[in-house]
Amino acid sequence: MTLAEALAAAETAAPVESLDVVAHTLKERLGAASVSFLITDFTGSSVVRLGVAGSVETGEPARRIRLRGSLYDDVIRTQRPYVEAKAGGALARVVAPVTNRGDAIGLLELFLPSAPDAEVMREIGETAHALAYIVIANRSYTDVYQWGRRTTPLSLAAEIQHRLLPASLACEAAQFAVAGALEPADHVGGDTFDYVVDRDTMQLSVTDAMGHDVGAALLATLLVGALRRARRAGADLAEQACQADQAVREHGGQSYVTGQLLRISLVDGKSEFINAGHPWPLRMRDGQVQEITPEVDMPFGFQVPHAYRVQSLDLRPGDRLVMLTDGMLERNADSLDLSDLIVRTRALHPREAAHTLIAAIVDVNDGHLHDDATVMCLDWHGTGHSRRDADTGADLADASAPSRTERSTPGR
Repeated sequence: MTLAEALAAAETAAPVESLDVVAHTLKERLGAASVSFLITDFTGSSVVRLGVAGSVETGEPARRIRLRGSLYDDVIRTQRPYVEAKAGGALARVVAPVTNRGDAIGLLELFLPSAPDAEVMREIGETAHALAYIVIANRSYTDVYQWGRRTTPLSLAAEIQHRLLPASLACEAAQFAVAGALEPADHVGGDTFDYVVDRDTMQLSVTDAMGHDVGAALLATLLVGALRRARRAGADLAEQACQADQAVREHGGQSYVTGQLLRISLVDGKSEFINAGHPWPLRMRDGQVQEITPEVDMPFGFQVPHAYRVQSLDLRPGDRLVMLTDGMLERNADSLDLSDLIVRTRALHPREAAHTLIAAIVDVNDGHLHDDATVMCLDWHGTGHSRRDADTGADLADASAPSRTERSTPGR
């Protein structure tokens, strides 16, 4: 099933049925007993089955499936398909990752009458890649995909908070791979993260609005809206910070927001960084983690005269940068050695590393956070690369450099 065929099949159906149509088409083409799509939730901790054609007993107790320790977890983490072919005429099971630019959207699962050959696996892989685009194209028209990504019903504050996050929580390019993860507190604390990739630059932000619940979510909305408005108007980093500060001062009452803004040139690798009263980032280089300690300016919204200094961060190819909020550092977090965990997860894709860091904080707090915990993980590959292979994630511009598959788990 080619990309064009998959997209055409999806386009014939209503947005809510696009996955079902593709599943039925693939089932008929391959003679499969069952074809289904499983979507990952916001936290990356479980999947839910959507878009089913046919039915095969899998022994799963519920529609929602916990990932930890499962074969689905292995496929998402490694981004390699799983094939299980049993003797005696039993159905062959294939699970393939549905991923776009490092954003692990879900999984494609098939039960086939016989073990697939290389040509069938190629077709399954291409269809899985097409499904990623189909989900991205259709999720703005229906709530089905939003429902599938929710482990539990969201509070009003959490609903507002999630709408502030980027549509894709991870992204890969030749020069970098970035991913974010956020675990709301029992009473949402106003954390957000954001990123954008332009022609010559990429920008990241991590912010933490004062307070809890709806008030904090609304304050975060004000801050993120001001930053995006300034950025999209072409403002430089200093002007973005000033406009965000002004918006919070004028409309946020006596509240404030801490945050970090980072802008990296994709041409020469130079960085610009602003710290508005926020915890310092951590950088791993050559297996060693170090806290980066640039100057700290006032949080956004303080009602006293202040300015924002644009500083430089020392980033080199091979570095991993971790930006976080104070929810990763408070309460029982002192019993967790974050630096050691960053080192131990260095072989993982930033997507998996961010999820692992968040999960560790949740575990040491027995599943109940008093403040939101947020992480952005950036792998900087450098400007010596300009293209990447969409199937393997490997860099194409410099054949002598280590490929992404040697540095971290690849993603489509």
